[in-house]
Amino acid sequence: MTNKTALCVLLILAAAFSGCQKPQAKAPDYNRPLPPGQLALRKITDPRDKPDMTMACYNLANMRRAVDNSLNYLSKPSSKRYFPYGEITHEHAKKSLEAFNELIDSGLRGQQLNDAILAKFDVYTSVGCDDAGTVLFTGYYTPIFDGSMQQTERFPYPLYKQPPDLVKDSEGNILGRRLPDGRITKYPSRREIEQSKMLAGQELVWLSDPFENYIAHVQGSAKIRQPDGNLLTVGYAANNGHEYKSIAQEMIRDGAVAAEKMSLASMIGYFSSHAQKVAEYVQRNPRFVFFRISEGPPRGSLNEPVVPMRTIATDKSIYPRACLAFISTVLPREISGRIFHDPYDGFACDQDTGGAIRAAGRCDVYMGEGDIAGRLSGQTYQEGRLYYLFLK
Repeated sequence: MTNKTALCVLLILAAAFSGCQKPQAKAPDYNRPLPPGQLALRKITDPRDKPDMTMACYNLANMRRAVDNSLNYLSKPSSKRYFPYGEITHEHAKKSLEAFNELIDSGLRGQQLNDAILAKFDVYTSVGCDDAGTVLFTGYYTPIFDGSMQQTERFPYPLYKQPPDLVKDSEGNILGRRLPDGRITKYPSRREIEQSKMLAGQELVWLSDPFENYIAHVQGSAKIRQPDGNLLTVGYAANNGHEYKSIAQEMIRDGAVAAEKMSLASMIGYFSSHAQKVAEYVQRNPRFVFFRISEGPPRGSLNEPVVPMRTIATDKSIYPRACLAFISTVLPREISGRIFHDPYDGFACDQDTGGAIRAAGRCDVYMGEGDIAGRLSGQTYQEGRLYYLFLK
């Protein structure tokens, strides 16, 4: 998860494909940028275009917790700098979340709650990648890895703290590396960082596997199981300012893994058999992430806890921070060890930033912690629709 994420935050598989998996003349460009100054949302004026949220209105588990986290973020004076978002003021966004909490507490469910929401809220749709609302949904999660605060023979692969020569602006954007003479230059790439050993002395925690180390970089956070059994959370602190590049695409292009078989599990399997290839591939992604020790649960780019299935990550330059969203897509679920893909409608809050999410046509869904969440994240790659709700 970024400010990441966040780190974030991002699924390795997400960028592995160039388009949707259905045969078509031309793959959609999910990363198509909006024209400068254009926002990602458009108010729906025709009632026939508004989504039916009835099924989502039966399942509100943990939604109040997510809304409360967003309200906590909006209570901070620093959050006001990101509003107004179009016609939506900071106070409007806050009151919209408070009103939704009131509806959660009302006891209404199903069709009654859907009708109450549509009566009280305006619905905005994402313009998507094609100005017609198409959004690619991918997944991300918090991995749990074995590790140590000290380097040992078992744990030789470090995650690094933010180095003192990394320079950010007041918004947290990476400006570059400050040289001894005061000049600021572009920060070195992953390849340059790893090959030069320039970060020696900035190690935060050590892991046992080089590809697990890279997964932590892509996801933007991790929980580290120390030798005494205690869990330590490491969260996103910064990155080196380079754009993310998918190594999954590189592996497909090289024939290391077939496109139709590409998944996080396939990548792990490949590198288990070809450990000498890890550095070659991961160094093709120039982005490098720095970490910090994080108290409590994993947090997103708003520095609020992320909630499984209730936190989404988007491009914060074009989507409104902390606001109430509704997603309609197909997501995986695991039943008795098997994964099924089913239609999914659900409410969420926009609380995170994906490391490779740079357009209106992309959205990451936080799937949770651990191996099951990792498997689900690795199989989340579906088109859908993304909506936002604001009080009338």
